[in-house]
Amino acid sequence: MKTKISLAGATGWVGSALSKAISQSEEFVLVAAVARSSAGRRLGDVLGIPGLDLIVCSTVEEALSTDCDIFIDYTHPAVVNHHVRLAISRNIPVVIGTSGLAEEDFRELDELARNHQVGVLAAGNFAITAVLLQRLAMLAAKYMPHWEVIDYSTAEKPDAPSGTAMELTSKLSQIRTPLLQYPIEHTHGQKESRGATVNGTQIHSVRLPGFVFAFEIIFGLPDQRLVLRHEAGNSAEPYVAGTLLAAKNVTTFVGLKRGLDSIIKL
Repeated sequence: MKTKISLAGATGWVGSALSKAISQSEEFVLVAAVARSSAGRRLGDVLGIPGLDLIVCSTVEEALSTDCDIFIDYTHPAVVNHHVRLAISRNIPVVIGTSGLAEEDFRELDELARNHQVGVLAAGNFAITAVLLQRLAMLAAKYMPHWEVIDYSTAEKPDAPSGTAMELTSKLSQIRTPLLQYPIEHTHGQKESRGATVNGTQIHSVRLPGFVFAFEIIFGLPDQRLVLRHEAGNSAEPYVAGTLLAAKNVTTFVGLKRGLDSIIKL
């Protein structure tokens, strides 16, 4: 029996590629799709996928009224928290691909998921290269106590820092807090130019045309420097495989886990 998926953001950059992958999958079936701009239309007509006759829902509430096994969210930072809470309250496991949640949001969602005995997997980036960078950065942090993060994205991206950068700093905080040679609060001039402090790490967010998404972490020691960098291409395909892997595993645990590496062995 195929696993029934409800997908919010089904016609977006990742969502459209994910809709196509699910429609061709032997393990999953798409039973509900949310996209306000295409509500009431056949999803196959919107995406150019023959045979996908699912009628697009206008709200997550409507989609979750359909019997589903897993809810996947690729929507917008302003609404993702509400969507996830709705799914958890219906005892539906959730995969979160949308960025913009704060640390407090993750803590609250973890508590809510545990209360309802369901799993939630949130990842700032489902690409395997991004997952590998995070793991390598955690290894480097054991030996190099100085680092800062730069995240790059399109000029239209509404949230900063990116979910990927925030997830990275959260994981690094489990290793140690980076050392600062000179305290941020004593900076001469504009203190904001030193970036935002997230989980003890300085993050600098760049939003410009020409970028899809990239992030890098720079480690420094006297007379030596290590730079780890991930760059995304124009295709959403790298995120599709990771999202479906998350969907396969999100029913195997209770509570909220962050990062694809939390369910795979590296």
